[in-house]
Amino acid sequence: MRRLDLPLVRPYRLSYRTFERFEPFLLELEDEEGNSGFADGHVSPGSSSETREGAWGFLDRHLRAAGGREPAEALEQVLSEFEQSKVAATTLATALEHLGRQPLLDVPDAVTLPLLAPINQTDLDQIPAEVEDWLAQGFRTFKVKVGKDVAADLARVAAIQAAVAGRATLRLDANRAFDRDQGLRFAASVDPAGIELFEQPCAAEDWEANAAVAAASTVPLMLDEPICTLADIARAGSIPGVGFCKLKLKRFGGLQRLRDGLEAVRRHGMEPVLGDGLGSEIHNWMEACVARGIIDNAGEFNGFLKPRDRLFAEPMEFRDGAVHLPAGFSPRLDPAQVERLTAERRDYVY
Repeated sequence: MRRLDLPLVRPYRLSYRTFERFEPFLLELEDEEGNSGFADGHVSPGSSSETREGAWGFLDRHLRAAGGREPAEALEQVLSEFEQSKVAATTLATALEHLGRQPLLDVPDAVTLPLLAPINQTDLDQIPAEVEDWLAQGFRTFKVKVGKDVAADLARVAAIQAAVAGRATLRLDANRAFDRDQGLRFAASVDPAGIELFEQPCAAEDWEANAAVAAASTVPLMLDEPICTLADIARAGSIPGVGFCKLKLKRFGGLQRLRDGLEAVRRHGMEPVLGDGLGSEIHNWMEACVARGIIDNAGEFNGFLKPRDRLFAEPMEFRDGAVHLPAGFSPRLDPAQVERLTAERRDYVY
């Protein structure tokens, strides 16, 4: 078990935190026959009640208990405690799925998956240059963070719409930063031109406030942080104005559970969106594999583009605004790179 330290190319700004580095937990497992598997997960302080210290302790406890168990038994045990530490439980679950050669990670045919890019500039005069840069790299969907100030956010969105001039689609994301009144004012005032959706205006647990904003919004709402189970998806599907659900591998309990969740989103009349902008190359690779054949909009599994360093011996290919997985792609970790980026390590020998 490792804690990695991945410095970013540029700061990544969210409404609740600005990241200078990602610090995911990486697990590498091996069974008695020499088969290996790995996975990682990034606990984002402020995104939920889960803490990095708590997640590390959760993983340590389960790894100590895993010796001598069949992978299926260890998987069942960790998922039985999923609610205690969702990112940590998912990290161990996906490592066990990789160890067991989960078919969802097979890539029989080459696949191209478009990604979105974040608009980072807050200086309105600098926005056009950033937009042109992303367009030149092939991106056709942009994420715009809001939630600081309603008037300033509306002005910034309008400036981005003007710079884009119909050449790309926008997704607005408040990261739970608005209260009910702010969310209502913003959602009712925003010009819908070129905007695909408005993501998570209010607190994850405040379903009533989010529902009120959905009813007032000029664009469809997307729920994110509260979506961790099939029951959450069903509840979201019952709310008028909620047209999208975003799922992230790190809080859904594993690869198969994630795939089941994406299919459930469509059954409940919504469009699924997938991906973690705070994910590493490992995590985003797994999300990209699950996305094949079910996600037909821009993926949000773009976190791997933010750190200065990659983790795979043969990095995932990114070009023309998309991630490209060749047929048969089965990545291996770069041991020297992983060791260099390790801030903390714990070994378990059974």
